[in-house]
Amino acid sequence: MKKLFALILALAMILTASSFALAEDLPTITIMFHGSNVTDDTAVLEAVNEYIADKVGAKLEVVWGTWGDFDQKATDALTTGDSSIDMVFTCSWSADEYNKYAKDGYFVKLDDLIAEYGADLTAAIPESLMQAATIEGAEGMGIYAVNGFKDTATQNTWDVNVTLLTELGYTLDDFKAMSFYDFGDLFAKAKEVKGDSFYPFLVEPMVLERMVTGSIIVAGDSGSTNLLSLYLNQDDVSAEGPYGNVMLNKFATEEYKKFVEKMHEYYEAGYVDPALAVAETSNDTRTNAQLTGDYLIGTQSYSFGYEKQIDRGIEVAFVPCTEPYVDTTASQGAMMAISTASEHPVESFKFLALLNSDPTLMTLMNYGVEGVHYTLEDGLVKFNTDARATYSPWTNGMGNVTILPDTVDEGAGFRESFKEYYAGAKAIPALGFVFDTSEVNTEMGNLSNVAAQYALALDAGALDPETALPEFLAELDANGMQAYLDAANAQLAAYLGE
Repeated sequence: MKKLFALILALAMILTASSFALAEDLPTITIMFHGSNVTDDTAVLEAVNEYIADKVGAKLEVVWGTWGDFDQKATDALTTGDSSIDMVFTCSWSADEYNKYAKDGYFVKLDDLIAEYGADLTAAIPESLMQAATIEGAEGMGIYAVNGFKDTATQNTWDVNVTLLTELGYTLDDFKAMSFYDFGDLFAKAKEVKGDSFYPFLVEPMVLERMVTGSIIVAGDSGSTNLLSLYLNQDDVSAEGPYGNVMLNKFATEEYKKFVEKMHEYYEAGYVDPALAVAETSNDTRTNAQLTGDYLIGTQSYSFGYEKQIDRGIEVAFVPCTEPYVDTTASQGAMMAISTASEHPVESFKFLALLNSDPTLMTLMNYGVEGVHYTLEDGLVKFNTDARATYSPWTNGMGNVTILPDTVDEGAGFRESFKEYYAGAKAIPALGFVFDTSEVNTEMGNLSNVAAQYALALDAGALDPETALPEFLAELDANGMQAYLDAANAQLAAYLGE
């Protein structure tokens, strides 16, 4: 009997050692996310790697890009052919803009991988999102990224610190009756109460410009600094806008001139933090002040239920500028692509397919480990505040949010309401249009470089538009703006059959 027990024990040890060796021999795949606030992922990745070992055949590592550093890290990894980065966030608005980077050969065409390994993925993701990811890339028409099922419509809102607004003697209804051009007295009073070091207007400058002028992003346009605009019909987003279905140089419109003149006035009065006008500090400055409630009025690219997911120690309200609208930017709003430099494209795709179809993995990656980062109360997620402070990924940037469990703050049934909300959003007239910039790549590069010197600072109010705007427009004209605009409008007219 002792010999038999010893034999069984020895066999178990051999099997355990073999399993450990097998796990150790698995390749490592690395994913780069955007917009994250993660400083400790040890417990999460241990659990994730145990869960995916036999399902994916790989171990996962994560580069947690922030709002401030992702663009540079991602573009550097892709353009240098860094094989240590297998998967990377992309979309219609990031610096590694989906349509351009797919066209330029940086992303793997996924159609064959989807056919072989993607049955669960295609069952979990709406066909409309698969269609939105289907573009003309370097390897022809196909899908070059896994499209996340998130907020599928765009809605920009004012982010209002209601606690401070009330302290200043205003109601939310008072604010809703104001326009951007009426904020001066409100900001002045906030400075009187909070002091000279307080900046009441906390903006993402380029989002603010779209909120005020009614312009929208054109998919395929320069991702770092959008050069073109379509203008919404702000009474009915499904109808033609004030200029019809025509794209404009956004910086040359009367709407833009009026906007930057007012922003410069606000900036000079001390209502805007100068750090918001500097590319290297703008995003992190905004995020930090937003998280601590150190503002009065801000800007927010809104997702349904966002107010239920935040806790800034203040009462917050989100006041829409328009009704939600479906455009190409939103339908390509958060995607994950596999780099053509990846040495493990099959394992990478298996991971992305699992992430977007398996609630267990999606919950681990977003919410962390049960009992460490959260507990369940009647099936609802209740976060451990301390653990959540060190592990808080950007959920909408990760993938299929509809397979996550509801949280205590959201309430039961939230995911179903989320899907219903976006199902009712109207489509803009030019939905599906993507500008193919291949014939004007040189112009786009030159124009983007010019815009990088002016646009952010003008939008934040740091430059005097009386002198800076004419200089900016002249440099754009000298670097091919008209050719760029003509190419875009010719393609749009052809797309719309005009």
